[in-house]
Amino acid sequence: MYSIGIDIGSVAGKAVIFDGKEVIGKKILPTGWSPKETGTKILADILKEVRIERNQVKSIVGTGYGRVALPFIEKKVTEITCHGRGAYYLDNSIRTVIDIGGQDSKVIKLNEKGNIVDFLMNDKCAAGTGRFLQVMSNALEIDISELSQIASGAEAENINSMCTVFAESEVISLMAQGAKKEGIAAGLLQSVANRTNGLVSRVGIEDRVFFSGGVSKNSLLKNMLEKKIGVDIYSSDLSQFIGAIGAAVIGFEDE
Repeated sequence: MYSIGIDIGSVAGKAVIFDGKEVIGKKILPTGWSPKETGTKILADILKEVRIERNQVKSIVGTGYGRVALPFIEKKVTEITCHGRGAYYLDNSIRTVIDIGGQDSKVIKLNEKGNIVDFLMNDKCAAGTGRFLQVMSNALEIDISELSQIASGAEAENINSMCTVFAESEVISLMAQGAKKEGIAAGLLQSVANRTNGLVSRVGIEDRVFFSGGVSKNSLLKNMLEKKIGVDIYSSDLSQFIGAIGAAVIGFEDE
């Protein structure tokens, strides 16, 4: 038997299939305007790709902000719980999880059993999130995937505002003054690192640290964070799927 975890975030929907030992399939789609439609499609797609039938699935667990829109799930679980469980599944020495998603960021502390002992979440605005970096990339007229590459080795411009609206105006103003895109990009990443470090300092850091969420693919930001918090940060090819993995593990183990 299998379990499926579906994480419908503000930017992307992720799904994984878990066989009790390992993740045997994964799928990601843009969330778009309808979390329900995205969830329904991602479920159908992953079942087809892995070639298993719905009756072979013992549980489907939903997480992420869009979980409330999924009529076919057996259980709804918070993002905090799923990210903690997912990170601990990948590496049971993980004690701190830093997650930067599309619309929020969070820091989660785990004990030696993988249970959550503390967390802090920034969900009041898009400051320091993937959405913030997407808007800033548009202002720079580059793809968000290029941020790390062009910022590498550049002297960071000072970005004073973390408010998305004001920071966008600041970026446009810096460009008009002749500032280089490379330096602005470095400044933007540095501002996200500073913002995230603020969350970390309030919760406290305990080694070993895992970086999850789509923004974790930005290697330069990861390096900046490591320098800020003073410990190595680990990530994985599955970092963006951590919430869905945690949901699938919960579905398999807690039934």
